[in-house]
Amino acid sequence: MSAEFLWYIPNQVEPGHRGDDATAGHNSLERLTELARLTERHGWGGALLGTGWGRPDTFTVATALAARTTTFQPLVAIRPGYWQPAHFASAASTLDQLSEGRLLINIVSGQDNLAAYGDSEGDQAQRYARTKEFLQVVRRLWTEEEVTFSGEYFAVANSTVASRPIVREGRPHPRLYFGGASPAAERVAATEADVQLFWGEPRDGIAERIDRLEALQAELGREHAPLEFGLRITTLVRDTTEQAWADAEAKVAKMAEGNQLPDTHGAGQPAAHRSKAVGQQRLLDLAQRGEVLDDNLYTAPGKYGGGGAGTTWLVGSAQDVAKSLTKYRDLGVTHLILSDTPYREEIVRVGDQLLPLVREDGAG
Repeated sequence: MSAEFLWYIPNQVEPGHRGDDATAGHNSLERLTELARLTERHGWGGALLGTGWGRPDTFTVATALAARTTTFQPLVAIRPGYWQPAHFASAASTLDQLSEGRLLINIVSGQDNLAAYGDSEGDQAQRYARTKEFLQVVRRLWTEEEVTFSGEYFAVANSTVASRPIVREGRPHPRLYFGGASPAAERVAATEADVQLFWGEPRDGIAERIDRLEALQAELGREHAPLEFGLRITTLVRDTTEQAWADAEAKVAKMAEGNQLPDTHGAGQPAAHRSKAVGQQRLLDLAQRGEVLDDNLYTAPGKYGGGGAGTTWLVGSAQDVAKSLTKYRDLGVTHLILSDTPYREEIVRVGDQLLPLVREDGAG
């Protein structure tokens, strides 16, 4: 199976995200463009751009980067509620046209500072029911004329998106990525998403979730192409296994000294909010099973900070980490979103050392 390889660009007001270099102008257009162009030169298809109130607007950043690159695919994280579906469908179609079909979308339903931008939410079931309607309306606006939809959360009447997304074989519109580990989230993924993203769980947990999602597709009557699967994880790669583990342990020791609180890939949130996320809790619980799981999945970072994709790390030489990623691919995981800090240096190191090995092993 061929695979897609994406990096991560944090898009943060404050410097030093997850141990990144706290350089002047870290989130300037020049710096972000440099990161995006480095992904183009070192084997990456593009990068995930994080979202959340309190960050620079993700869609605006993605538009600027698309204009300054040629192959870079921005995977833009967006939230229903921050966007209305018709407004979003129009904006996304326009950017997809202008970038000649390079746009990717990550739908985020996790908690945010909703009141700050006039949004509100009910319980988890309602949050994912709203996300489902959002995805349904957006897909229809991208592929149909004069859409009329009346749901519990959204409604449009005789709505047409003037600028349609670029259509290619196997691509009717920008790919829709989605995360979430709760039963409500999995039902949305099984019917409405294109790619279900997992965080760095052990392979047995990923295999179990893939089996469940594939069964849900059949049970719920999925109407789209089969759901695909992706992994968002930190990869700490060094020239030797010994050096990788020494550096990983040193990083965790520094995190422990700073007593950092976890952060999600969306935005910094109070600990009370983070504890409610099923997927995040699954990662934090892994430390009870051991400090190193599978071959080289390091759970210690979750005790002191990182959160989200930084909760567990794949650690080792390029060969070590490539073997682990290939085993995930053997389960059906074909979209890999990797990162480590400092982001600039690791785009190059991981791109040059790791990606060729994973492509070779997976024939991707």
